[in-house]
Amino acid sequence: MTARTYLIGVDTGGTYTDAAVIEAQGHRVVASAKSITTKGDLSIGVTGAITAAVAKLPQGLRPEDISLVSVSTTLATNAVVEGHGSAVGVILIGFDQAMAERTGIAKAFPGMPIAMIAGGHDHNGDEAKPLDVAALGAAVLAMPVDAFAIASAFAVRNPKHEQRAREIVAEATGKPATLSTELTSALDAPRRALTAVLNARLISRVSMLISAVRRSMAELRIDCPLMIVKGDGTLALADRVALRPIETVLSGPAASLVGASWLCGAKDFIMSDMGGTTTDLGILQNGRPQVAEQGAEVGGWRTMVKAIDVKTVGLGGDSEIAIDLNGKITVGPQRVAPISLLASRYPEVVAMLEADLADTEGGSLHGKFVLKPFGATAALNAEVNPREAELLALVDERPKPIRKVAVSSAAQRALASLKRKGLVQTGGFTPSDAAHVLGLQDNWPGPAAELAAKLMVRFRDMKLGDAARVQGFCREVWSETVRRTAKVILDTAFGKSFGEHELVDAVCSGRGNLGLARVSLSPSVPVVAVGGPVRVYYQEVGKRLGCEMVFPPFFDVANAVGAATGVIAQVVTVTVEGDGSGLFRLHGPQGTAVFTSGPEALAAAEALARSAAAEAVRQLGAEEPQVHVSMSKSRLPDAVDDNGLLEAKIRAEAIGRPETGQR
Repeated sequence: MTARTYLIGVDTGGTYTDAAVIEAQGHRVVASAKSITTKGDLSIGVTGAITAAVAKLPQGLRPEDISLVSVSTTLATNAVVEGHGSAVGVILIGFDQAMAERTGIAKAFPGMPIAMIAGGHDHNGDEAKPLDVAALGAAVLAMPVDAFAIASAFAVRNPKHEQRAREIVAEATGKPATLSTELTSALDAPRRALTAVLNARLISRVSMLISAVRRSMAELRIDCPLMIVKGDGTLALADRVALRPIETVLSGPAASLVGASWLCGAKDFIMSDMGGTTTDLGILQNGRPQVAEQGAEVGGWRTMVKAIDVKTVGLGGDSEIAIDLNGKITVGPQRVAPISLLASRYPEVVAMLEADLADTEGGSLHGKFVLKPFGATAALNAEVNPREAELLALVDERPKPIRKVAVSSAAQRALASLKRKGLVQTGGFTPSDAAHVLGLQDNWPGPAAELAAKLMVRFRDMKLGDAARVQGFCREVWSETVRRTAKVILDTAFGKSFGEHELVDAVCSGRGNLGLARVSLSPSVPVVAVGGPVRVYYQEVGKRLGCEMVFPPFFDVANAVGAATGVIAQVVTVTVEGDGSGLFRLHGPQGTAVFTSGPEALAAAEALARSAAAEAVRQLGAEEPQVHVSMSKSRLPDAVDDNGLLEAKIRAEAIGRPETGQR
C-alpha cells in the first residue's frame, strides 16, 4: 500500500495566517485552520496555523508524511504600498541623465544613492562602451546600503555588463544585487531599473518571512521543500524567491484565484476574496487567470513583473468604521484590530469600554485603542523622530485607550506615522464587531462589540442609544459593507468603474429601483466567494446583484489551498532579427549570436528557448516539465522562405509540478 503524503499550504495575510492540508494522492483538502497573523514574529502565526490544521487530522500526521510546504503572502505588496524597504544603492550603466530621470527613482526615493557608470550595449547587443570598472568599484564602496539594484542599457540584448557589475558588488561588499534582466526581458531600461530597485528593497523582508516559515518547519520537525507563490499564481523554491521578492507582489490574490478554481472546478468566474484587511478581485476565463501583461501596478508604480490582473480595495471584516461630519458611515480603507478580538485576548478592554461609556463628555476617540503588533517581542526596526519615540515608549503589548496616549493633534499625527511604519497597531469598531452584535458571527463572543457599538451610536446621535438603535446602527454598518462589496464586483464585471453612478447605487444598495423604474445589473458569470468573512455578507450581495454566488468547500482558506496546489511555470522569449543583407542576430538570455541562415537562426532560437525554459522551471523546483513553444514571424515583402526573415519571436512556456520531498 502506498503511503499517504500531504501538501501544506500557508497564507500569511494582514489579519489571519491560514493553513490547509491536502492529501496528494486523493487530491482533496483534509484539514484547515487559522491563526492570528503575528507581524512582530511571523513564525508564531505560521506555527499556530500549521499545528492547528495538523491536529484536526483524525489519524494524526507524521512529519515525514509532509512532502511540500508552500506559502503565499501579502508581505511584498504591503511593503511596496506602504513605502517600506531596505536601503538600496542604484547602479545605472550606460544611462544618460534623461534616462535616469525617467526611472523615477530619485523622485520616488529621495536621497537614494545613484551612480551612473559608463558602459552598456546597443540594440544589436554589441558593446557601446567598455564598462568603467574602476568607477563602478569606487561608487559601490561609497554607498552605505544593504543591497544594490543594477540596470544597464540594452542589457536584455546582452547582460554581460550587469553580470560583471554584480561580481564587483559581491567582491567589494558581499551584499545582494538585483539585476534588471533577471526580472524582465522587456527593453524599457528606465522601468527595468525601477523594478530592480523595488526588488532590492524587499529582499530582507521576504527573507525574514522565509526564515520565519523555516523556523516553524524546524519546530514541527518538517523536512521538505519550501515553495513561495509568485504574483502570477505559479510557485518557486523559496531560496530562488529570496533574491527576487518583487515576483511575490500580489502573491496572496494569485493564490486565492488558483485555490478558488481548484476548489470549485469552474473555468469562468469572478473571484472575490474578502479578508480582514482587503478585498481582492480577479477573473478566470477559460481556466486561466487574466494576467497584467504590462506588469503589475502596486502602490502607484507600474512594475515590469508578470502578475495576475487583480483589483484590490481596502474593504474587509476588520476595516475601520468611521462617521463623517454628516453622520454617514464609512467602511475602510484602514484596518484596525476588531474590538471583540482585542477583548477576547485582553479582558481588561471591557472595563475600558465601560469607562468610556461612563465619560459623558463623549468624543471620537472613545472605544479606540493602541498596542504593539501581535507577536512583537523585540524592538522593531524603523527610523522615528523624537515625538514618535516619546509616544512609542508609552505603548506596550496590551491595549491602552488612544485618548490617554495621544492627547493632542500632534500626538495623533505621530501615532498615525508609527502605524504606517508598522510599529503599533490600533483597535476600533469594525464590520466584524457589527456582525457579532447582529448574531451573524461568533468568532470572539462577549459584550465588547455591543459596548463599542453603543459608543459609536452616542457619537453619531449625540445621545446614548437603546438596544434598538444599537441594532439599527450595526445593521447599517453591515449593509454598507454589502453595498461596497457589490459595487466592486460590478466594477470588475464592467472592466471599469462608474464611480457613484445612481443606477449602480440603486442595485448595490438593495433598493432595486430608481423612480418608477426597476433596475438590475448582474455579472454574466458566477461569482466565487472566498475568504473568512464572506458568508456574513455575500449571500446578500448575490441577492442584490441577482447573480450566482458560489461558496466552494474550504472557501475560508482558498488562498492556502492555492498555495499548495499551484504549478511551476516559466516563459522564455528569444528573438531573431534579420538585417535584410543575409545576417540574422539571435538575442537570448545569455547574449547575442549571429547566423548567416534564417532557418538555422530560427532552429537555434527554438532549441535555446525550449532548453532555457525547461531549465528555468527546474531551477525553481519543478520536475519533468512540459514545454510548449509558439513562434511569430514577419518577412520581407518579396521573401519566399525564412532567409527573408525580418523578425521572429519564439516563446517557450515550461510547466511542471513541484519536486516534492517524498522519501
